[in-house]
Amino acid sequence: MPTTRDDDTERSAAGMDYDFPLREKASELGSTFAADGPNALFDAIENMLPESWREHIRTFPITAVILGVGAGIFLGMKKGDELIAAGTSMITAAAMENVTNVMHSVTNTGE
Repeated sequence: MPTTRDDDTERSAAGMDYDFPLREKASELGSTFAADGPNALFDAIENMLPESWREHIRTFPITAVILGVGAGIFLGMKKGDELIAAGTSMITAAAMENVTNVMHSVTNTGE
């Protein structure tokens, strides 16, 4: 059962914080995805990779594509349902965060 600390962040029984960084990143990605479309997802993935990996991918693009397809097939076969559930949950959370922000801004501008 989550407990609440002084600064209103949730903490799980194992002591892991589930608050600002993950929610902020998901909300930001959701907003960018809604505005820019699928290119936002590709940009986010590219920004996660270290510069040395990017250099290797530029040098050996065919190998990178083959490794990516292989990893995708492997994960799809082994963890497909979990990945779909996690992706759906992240997109839904980001969408609800955006709806909440819009509703909050509408109610504040109406006063």
